[in-house]
Amino acid sequence: MALTDFETIRVDISEGILTITLHRPDRMNAFTGQMMKDMVAAFDIADADDAVRAVIVTGSGDRAFCAGADLGSGSATFDYTKRPDRLEHGSPIQPDGSIDMSHPSVRDSGGRLTLRIFNCKKPVIGAINGAAVGIGVTMQLPMDFRLASETARFGFVFARRGIVPEAASSWFLPRLVGISQALDWCYSGRVFGAEEAKRGGLVRSIHAPEDLIPAARALAKELTADSAPVSIALTRQMMWRMLGASHPMEAHKLDSRAIWVRGQGGDAKEGVTSFLEKRPAQYTDSVAADMPHFSPWMDEPDYQ
Repeated sequence: MALTDFETIRVDISEGILTITLHRPDRMNAFTGQMMKDMVAAFDIADADDAVRAVIVTGSGDRAFCAGADLGSGSATFDYTKRPDRLEHGSPIQPDGSIDMSHPSVRDSGGRLTLRIFNCKKPVIGAINGAAVGIGVTMQLPMDFRLASETARFGFVFARRGIVPEAASSWFLPRLVGISQALDWCYSGRVFGAEEAKRGGLVRSIHAPEDLIPAARALAKELTADSAPVSIALTRQMMWRMLGASHPMEAHKLDSRAIWVRGQGGDAKEGVTSFLEKRPAQYTDSVAADMPHFSPWMDEPDYQ
């Protein structure tokens, strides 16, 4: 897709940073199925373009990052059997009236997005510029860092809407903030400010609204300026995936394979030579073309 082909987001690439701006300002950037598709496509562009070193996700305007799922369908918002837009793969309802829970139409669209962010090969930074509730906060969880405006508000409001946390947040949130903090926010469903988000470990730093994007861009540049892009991509996948490993031996097996492969490449030679010669390194390996895949640790399980 071209950078201008999106319905619900704006995408810009400058200085090695791809910025995704959620853009439904009349609906406080509320999430829709089309926004999920647009964001997934934008992350595909980021991974395929070696000029992109990092991704920033923010919201349009100063009121909201993302106000959660669009509630325009009223009481049918979360009853997907009543929403034609949710049945693009056909109906999961069987002839006997039972529901095939492994059917693609049952899949949570927020989870499809967070899994795509999880698989991203570039560092991902959330610049949270305003209200972020429901999917507006759970989509942030697989991002590597979250920077918040002083005006940002967060809410895991699912229990107050009669549903449950989604977007694979039951996996991500306890790993980020601990089980007790995760349950506190999800049980109560209360909306809280940036200071509480920072105390709880959800947010890295808080900024004046006008300083938020500059701070996010400065962090993106700091993270990527002097490091080999393929090494960053592998490091991101290794760290995130090992959060669920059953034993450190799994990390040892993956580490050993990764250092073996990377150690033979041009980037490793350049990294050592440039250090000895006291000059900036010029890394040439391509994330799009040279990123190794180590099975089974980096395989994507089937949805079934």
